[in-house]
Amino acid sequence: MFLEKDFTQIHELGIDLETVYQQISDFKEGFPFMQLQKAATPNDGVTQLSEEELSELKSLYESKVAKLSPLKFVPASGAATRMFKSLFSFLEEGKSDKSTDQFFDKLSDFAFADDLQKIVPEGADNTTVADYYLTKKGLEYGSLPKGLLKFHKYEDVSRTALEEHLVEGANYANNNGKVKLHFTVSPEHLSRFLKLLNKVVPDYEAAYDVKYDISFSEQRRSTDTIAVNMDNTPFREKDGSLLFRPAGHGALLANLNDISADIVFIKNIDNVVPDRIKQPTVAYKKALAGVLLKYQDRIFDYQYQLKEWASEPLLLELSHFFEDELCVLPPIGYEGFNHNEKVMYFQKKLNRPLRVCGVVKNTGEPGGGPFWCKNPDGTTSLQIVESAQVDMDDEAQKGIFNNSTHFNPVDLICSMKNYRNEKFDLLKYRDPKTGFVTQKSKDGKDLKAQELPGLWNGSMADWNTIFVEVPLITFNPVKTVNDLLRDEHQ
Repeated sequence: MFLEKDFTQIHELGIDLETVYQQISDFKEGFPFMQLQKAATPNDGVTQLSEEELSELKSLYESKVAKLSPLKFVPASGAATRMFKSLFSFLEEGKSDKSTDQFFDKLSDFAFADDLQKIVPEGADNTTVADYYLTKKGLEYGSLPKGLLKFHKYEDVSRTALEEHLVEGANYANNNGKVKLHFTVSPEHLSRFLKLLNKVVPDYEAAYDVKYDISFSEQRRSTDTIAVNMDNTPFREKDGSLLFRPAGHGALLANLNDISADIVFIKNIDNVVPDRIKQPTVAYKKALAGVLLKYQDRIFDYQYQLKEWASEPLLLELSHFFEDELCVLPPIGYEGFNHNEKVMYFQKKLNRPLRVCGVVKNTGEPGGGPFWCKNPDGTTSLQIVESAQVDMDDEAQKGIFNNSTHFNPVDLICSMKNYRNEKFDLLKYRDPKTGFVTQKSKDGKDLKAQELPGLWNGSMADWNTIFVEVPLITFNPVKTVNDLLRDEHQ
């Protein structure tokens, strides 16, 4: 299957040969579908906060954050090319549609309008405007990552998505005036991120009376996965080398694993809003962090109690805690476990990373939702599941998936240390059998590609998970350029 030069290429990428063989095997055998038990719904896996609870949990976080090390983790490496699909079609093929008409009609309303106006020749037609907007001839937005694009217009300034995350960080990831942020970026864009930060950070530090500690990491080539032909043989480039492809956001688990912080806020780069409607986002971020701290304290306390004396009443209390609050149902046969087996079961389930996931009411957005799922170890727990993980040919499974009431907007608060304040090795808490196989093409040839278990899907499959409903206003992604024209972004 492999040539001698292939082993050299694999070694230079830092990929373990056994990993490549396993990926080939996964292409051949496929990944098993998730076993949905039921959708997580309000009062059955999804917690809804009253105004009083929101206030109490927000205050809990605010009272403890001074002694914690919070960090905001923002995946920001992807290029924004898909934002401009219609505009590229217009530029390259002259194809106009409703979205391109709207773009040109509302051009002056965008935050980047002034920058574009300065460089576009007077009297330019729409094709020329698109050319200056998308390509190196002008703003080059068609090949930049979303973090560097101007999203929002204020009275005297416009902000990029990156800058909006600086503001958010100052509002809820602020520890005694220190704000830590981490962005995952592509190596070809790092210098642009640094240039922008050098320009704007002093102003934001002065405005919010903070000091930023900003770090970056790149998606590692060692997490790339091999591509194969449609017959599952290795796909080769024109020069005969193997083709390895970035393995989706699941590859960022290695980046997250390198982070050292007491609380990690995870949020996508494009899910930001202007200051006038930031308040709900800030309030719920703090409240979700309060939920995390509340449950973390209880989990740590139970671990100390188990060390001291694992009494029968304690095991019964733990059973109720897991089933009623953490939504983890034991495997079949649990009732037959002896005392020591029950103790070992709870020790293992307590000693895991913890995440609190904000979920919004389902409005038809594509992506993962919250479900009760059967796990490989026989337990049932809460998972975020994408449609590609579900056997839609099974009417029962399809019915459960379609009954989902909520959607995961990538709004996570994570605790990645154990009760001894030691970092978990996050790679030990993923389910490797939750990857994806997709069909792509290269140089006119069809191929199959493989994505690693999604960062908030299979990569966190063995975490303790809590779902909390958050308002729809806290979820405002920018998938196309015209999304910036929505009221929430103006």
